[in-house]
Amino acid sequence: MTRPGAPSILVVDDDPTVADVVRRYLERAGMTVELAADGDTALAAYAARPPDLVVLDLMLPGVDGLEVCRRMRQSSADLPIIMLTAMGEEIDRIVGLQLGADDYVTKPFSPRELVLRVQSVLRRTVAQPQQPRDLLRDGDLVVDPARRTAALGGMPLSLTVREFDLLAALMSQPGVALKRAQLLDQVWGWTFGDQSTVTVHIRRLREKIEPDPASPARIQTVWGIGYRYEPVAADA
Repeated sequence: MTRPGAPSILVVDDDPTVADVVRRYLERAGMTVELAADGDTALAAYAARPPDLVVLDLMLPGVDGLEVCRRMRQSSADLPIIMLTAMGEEIDRIVGLQLGADDYVTKPFSPRELVLRVQSVLRRTVAQPQQPRDLLRDGDLVVDPARRTAALGGMPLSLTVREFDLLAALMSQPGVALKRAQLLDQVWGWTFGDQSTVTVHIRRLREKIEPDPASPARIQTVWGIGYRYEPVAADA
């Protein structure tokens, strides 16, 4: 169903019952939905008309969900991707987050929960205008929350939706030790959930902004607590 101005969602799942339920719930929430039952069809649909968000099952015939995620992420750094994973697929879920997925929902899941996750991600991108905010600066690292852009050494940073929000949350509270649960709440909008999601995204951020990700200067681990952003610029 096409709705002018509505967020477009690509739902990729080879289970027709699950796909139809997800489609109906998303359409009731005012979104336009396209379905794909396998990885090849999903990639073709994405190439023909990039959606605002992808709901992606990892277990697909042909090209699997992890490879679909990897290829989509290569094409677009800021395309929101929410994975659907089975309860026993923790390793695949972590790999998916490492490949750049923004969020995940574990099967069996509540369709209402999935809609809330989709709306949460879209609020960061297309659903609501951002209020103007001051630039976040730390030496050669500059983040513009209003324009949702980031640059390091004058070069644009390629960040996913969640990576950007996580970096902005950390930089806006320099020197403050933030618990993983706090970051889940601030960035993902979860009051509970798998805190390894934060860990994986922190690892990806370090790979993009730290000269030596194994010995980070900016995003430091506070053992037993979470993470702290330490400015490297004297006047930051």
